[in-house]
Amino acid sequence: MDATELARLQDYFRVKFGLQSFSVRGRPKKDDSAEVYHGDEFIGVIFRDDEDGDLCYQFQMAILDEDLPTH
Repeated sequence: MDATELARLQDYFRVKFGLQSFSVRGRPKKDDSAEVYHGDEFIGVIFRDDEDGDLCYQFQMAILDEDLPTH
């Protein structure tokens, strides 16, 4: 992903979730995905999918049980 694409995705996350602390960063040696951060915390990977001429993005986020609040 180039700098323009990363910036567009970052703007999307910031507007969608109403948080300026989201950042989208390129991955070393990978051009089909980027890392998503909330502040300094890594929260997931976004993958670029342009098969069949339809460009879309898939966001993958793992949530660890230990990160969930207990009730």
